[in-house]
Amino acid sequence: MKESVIKNLKILREKGPLVQSITNYVVMNNTANALLAIGASPIMAHAKLEMADMVKIVNALVVNIGTLDEFWVDSMLLAAKEANERNTPWVLDPVGAGATPYRNETLTRLLTFKPTIIRGNASEIMALAKANVQTKGVDSTHSSDEALAYGKQLSKETSAVVCISGAVDYVIDGDKLTKIKNGHELMGKVTGMGCTATALVAAFAGIEPDPYRATVAGMTTLGLAGEIAARKAEGPGTLQLYLYDALYHLKESEVKQWAKVEESHD
Repeated sequence: MKESVIKNLKILREKGPLVQSITNYVVMNNTANALLAIGASPIMAHAKLEMADMVKIVNALVVNIGTLDEFWVDSMLLAAKEANERNTPWVLDPVGAGATPYRNETLTRLLTFKPTIIRGNASEIMALAKANVQTKGVDSTHSSDEALAYGKQLSKETSAVVCISGAVDYVIDGDKLTKIKNGHELMGKVTGMGCTATALVAAFAGIEPDPYRATVAGMTTLGLAGEIAARKAEGPGTLQLYLYDALYHLKESEVKQWAKVEESHD
């Protein structure tokens, strides 16, 4: 799997996939900069009237429900529908799933357009799988291990690749499972790090036909970049800056040496 990450990182930098993000305004700048740093091309388009035309020209789509309103929901549904019909990979980030009935209803409608990949924290994945969980806004109150069974259930029910991010990241595709142990605890002190993970996963999905491998590549590169950035950072602010540099400079040798990726089959 390390070789797959290396190969896909090289292809991504050569091709520069165009990634459309309908994402929350808390993280737009963060995720656009992360996409640029890894070698992708971001576009943050939300307008309902251009949604169908925009999805036609992009290589991948992100739908992130962090800051919902009725206008953006219409755009999200149009974009997801278009991506599904055109077989354009799209990644659902169920930010704050379980927090409100409106959020849950929106997610139910989005799931009808069959996301290629679903990436969320443990509480979000559990809520999406209809587990009876307590939520704390957009923050997880559960570990990735606690959500693993629900992630497998969600993958089988939706046919999507499911990623549970946390101290340990799990990538699930039916009976296939990859565990990624890269990352640093300081990453949890920077807002929108999960949203950045979703954007990077989408970038890899724009060049890798296998969404399972694309998700592993996205999560591994972010975890490694976070570790590299944390060695220089003095706190969350400098971590964010060094993270972009680490994504930009990430080398094949660093992936070979430091990636902690374990694949298994149930």
